[in-house]
Amino acid sequence: MSESSTGAAAAEAVTEVVTEAAAVAGSWRRAGVAGAALGVIAAGAAAGVAIERLTVGRGMRKKARLALDAAGPYGSLRGMPGTAYADDGTELAYEVEEVEDAPRDAVTVVFSHGYCLNQDSWHFQRAALRGVVRAVYWDQRSHARSARGVDQVERDVPVSIDQLGRDLKAVIDAAAPEGPLVLVGHSMGGMTTMALADQFPELIRERVVGVALVGTSSGKLGQVNFGLPVAGMNAVRRVLPGVLRALGSQAELVERGRRATADLFAGVIKRYSFSRRDVDPAIARFAERMIESTPIDVVAEFYPAFAEHDKAAALAHFAGLPVLVLAGEKDLVTPSEHSEAIAALLPDAELVLVPDAGHLVMLEHPEVVTDRLAELLSRAGAGGRAAADAGSSSG
Repeated sequence: MSESSTGAAAAEAVTEVVTEAAAVAGSWRRAGVAGAALGVIAAGAAAGVAIERLTVGRGMRKKARLALDAAGPYGSLRGMPGTAYADDGTELAYEVEEVEDAPRDAVTVVFSHGYCLNQDSWHFQRAALRGVVRAVYWDQRSHARSARGVDQVERDVPVSIDQLGRDLKAVIDAAAPEGPLVLVGHSMGGMTTMALADQFPELIRERVVGVALVGTSSGKLGQVNFGLPVAGMNAVRRVLPGVLRALGSQAELVERGRRATADLFAGVIKRYSFSRRDVDPAIARFAERMIESTPIDVVAEFYPAFAEHDKAAALAHFAGLPVLVLAGEKDLVTPSEHSEAIAALLPDAELVLVPDAGHLVMLEHPEVVTDRLAELLSRAGAGGRAAADAGSSSG
């Protein structure tokens, strides 16, 4: 290709990216000043991915994504489906992985996923634990296979972390009504687990034999700067709730914009999900697909709950239990300092900070997370042989 042809291709690629971002920015401007601010951010971010588009056309990028979706086995594991009902009537989808000939008092491990994810985010841990320990995986309200929150849709009641804790209780009542429990939560799922303990301390006292809190926080999330300069983040923090409300009210328009700028937002998702640049493209695409599938009005609906989240006092209910606190050292969403703060309130907990890991540490370094979970299961009395099997199958 000649120098002039390369220059023309570069100009065309940049024009394409900026045109897409400008179209979305224009849509967001109709949401008001806050929308315009986010639109400008989108247009600026577009320039950052323009270089990657110089030699790869839109059609080829789309084919690559489809190929990754078809080839990647991630998220394909399924268990026995069930439905629990929250206290407001919301249908909560869960799946149970049974163990053949397991005793009635066998441990059940209950996995709670994070914001904009779903139960499939535990793919690697699920693969390692299949046939080894009874496990329950569920989708939080308004995520994946669970229904939209009844209170939110019909009564305009804001989502709260306390509500998510009650949802978890409903899932446990339906899927694991008896026997010892190990609770595992990532990000929002960890907050859900803390909210369960805060509202149902007797359940923790009587049945819970172990807890894993992965990439999560007990509070003060309003101070997180997401890797941005403090001054810039303060400005974003002021406008973001309004932006999300506006975008949530124009869900159809925004979803079209998300599809039009899929490559742009894939870069943003990768930055905030993983630390390593060489993360498996199929895993990066898997995370992208989960996050993309969360409707923008659900994203907007849940976001305010995090600023109000404060469950530091609830951690006392886990005192005396085997507890694993694990985070990626380069997590920009729930920084590892938040895990250190949790561990400081639970001095007997095992604190594991994984180098070169971001927010989705269970996908980026699955072997570390699975091995540590296996050790937790052993300490919780889930059976030495079962725990050993789980650990060896993660390698």
